[in-house]
Amino acid sequence: MTTATFVAAVAAFAPLVQAMQPDAVPPLPAPMRPLQWGQINFLHTTDTHGWHAGHLQESQYSADWGDYVSFADHMRQRADEDGVDLLLVDTGDRVEGNGLYDASTPKGQYTYDIFRNQDIDIICSGNHELYQADTADREHHQTVPNFAGHYLASNLDYIDSKTGKQVPMSDNRYRTFQTKHQKLDIVAFGFLFNFTANAANSVVQPVQQTVQEPWFMHAITKEPADLFVVIGHVGARMGELRVIYNAIRAANPHTPIAIFAGHAHVRDAVHFDDRAVAIASGRYFETIGWMSVSGVDHTEHAETKRDAPIKFARRYIDNNLLGLYYHSGKNATTFPTDHGRNVTATIAAARSDLDLETPYGCAPQNYWLQRRPHDHPSSVFSLLRKHVLPEAIVRPDRADVPRIVLINTGAMRFDIFRGAFTRDTTFIVSPFISLVRYIPDVPYALARQVLPILNRFGPILSAMAEEAAATGVTDQTEAWANVMDWREMGVPEQYSFREEEADNGVGAGGSIKNDQNAAQKLLFGRKVDSDSGSDGDDAGRPPLVAGYTTWDDFGLDGDDAIHEPLPRFRLPNCIQAEVSFPKAKSEVAAEPETVDFVFFDFIQKFVLQALAYAEQNAGGVAPDGTTYKHYTDADVESYLENKFTDYFADWVKKNWGDMCGDKSV
Repeated sequence: MTTATFVAAVAAFAPLVQAMQPDAVPPLPAPMRPLQWGQINFLHTTDTHGWHAGHLQESQYSADWGDYVSFADHMRQRADEDGVDLLLVDTGDRVEGNGLYDASTPKGQYTYDIFRNQDIDIICSGNHELYQADTADREHHQTVPNFAGHYLASNLDYIDSKTGKQVPMSDNRYRTFQTKHQKLDIVAFGFLFNFTANAANSVVQPVQQTVQEPWFMHAITKEPADLFVVIGHVGARMGELRVIYNAIRAANPHTPIAIFAGHAHVRDAVHFDDRAVAIASGRYFETIGWMSVSGVDHTEHAETKRDAPIKFARRYIDNNLLGLYYHSGKNATTFPTDHGRNVTATIAAARSDLDLETPYGCAPQNYWLQRRPHDHPSSVFSLLRKHVLPEAIVRPDRADVPRIVLINTGAMRFDIFRGAFTRDTTFIVSPFISLVRYIPDVPYALARQVLPILNRFGPILSAMAEEAAATGVTDQTEAWANVMDWREMGVPEQYSFREEEADNGVGAGGSIKNDQNAAQKLLFGRKVDSDSGSDGDDAGRPPLVAGYTTWDDFGLDGDDAIHEPLPRFRLPNCIQAEVSFPKAKSEVAAEPETVDFVFFDFIQKFVLQALAYAEQNAGGVAPDGTTYKHYTDADVESYLENKFTDYFADWVKKNWGDMCGDKSV
């Protein structure tokens, strides 16, 4: 579509939209907790992954980026009226995960311009901006100029393709400024975790090195600072944030620190000390984070800073219009601004241009990513294991060869909802360029060991434990909590609750086990069934909308809407399907001598490491006395030409294509 045509399309959509996307389901009312305003206030987005049209099938997250633009305008007006300050921050991973970004050629054809409509004060990169060289190029040449002076790249460099020179991703390693009303001196940084799977045109400096750089030491010792603001695409409980905090705190014993985290796809808040707090604000534009800070003293006198008590408050805002109305004090008539409406119309026109509503079929039921165990009939992974992987991942000339098809669970990113499965759904469910590779004729005695190695033990976990220690993570629990991030096999953990195995502090002095029933008993004074989310005793309270019930370092009252809790189950790192295995007389699958070992290119190095471990564990000798082959990258071949999502879409068209017309579905 040409620019002129697209502008005309936007104009055509503008009269049709007041707020949120026309096809989005309307939100449902819920009991609300108000925002706690302070001296300086923050709105935080992270890991939006292209979901800037909102969640069209989920009522509680159905507002779009245009609605956020309107909301921020109203909140700024409130801050101006009250004489307090409001800042907006974003901590990366704006790409990959939704058709609005992934379906265009080039990717992100519309989303960069849509996103820039929000006036963001501090912004940084995530790891997904760096996986592909062309994405890193667009980050440097589009996002950085779009947020000139506000984009911070404390430990991220870019290699210019024309000159070959390594330069900072942005001119700003850090930013100093004064707030509008309180005239507070802010020193802000923007970090990325110690990411190693980035494209060759980007360089991520380990955080441990960055905090020793002269410019960083200058920033934390010479720049006037009433408040340090650290934004980062780093999990709130990952070791890198602790390194940054320790460096700042060592030089500034009393200056408050506000930290904004991401990457882990959770709602969370972490108490570093009485003057330092981190907040993580969810994923996929489901959540708008809120933090307020009070007691910040604009003075050069350390004695005053030491004595002034600092108060932090946080909320996790469900991204829907009813909640945004409530917090802004507006209604359906007064909430949409002209700017917000225009952004909403732009999103609607872009979705239309990309044919995102084109139906491929109709899902006969809900298939959940984590609301059911991975082997439950209603799990996405059961659907994959039993049907999609065996039936869609087939190389015609080797269809009868026994094969194992192994995938990392992180390759699947979202639930499948009963009803229309559209072009957009394919990108939502699995947005990555997952190419299908294989090693032919692998001894089954070796191949069958790979799944348990990847899921439970082996050299990968040992290597990750060593890396955890090298990066300053000394607590064993924290090392295990971070292992999936470092392993780079995707991020399957999407929990509302904290992940530690031991008892955790709640509020001041309380502690409860990391157990959903116990947490909900504190919240509602009753036990909640972990599967249905209900105990059958609803007397005395109205029905609640299902959603996040977050437990963080400050207790159970962080969510702005009081929700019925959702069940959430842990996922294995990988799953596999065994296909075309020979049948014994009992019709039970027999063990083949060799198999085609099929997997996604993203986990190739882990498959090879697991095979090497299995070979080593067997002493290099097969049961028949022959020597096992040591597999390397040279043994890996292409199994199918296209990416996984293409074959998934074809499977949907073939198997679910006519179900929308079936009234029994």
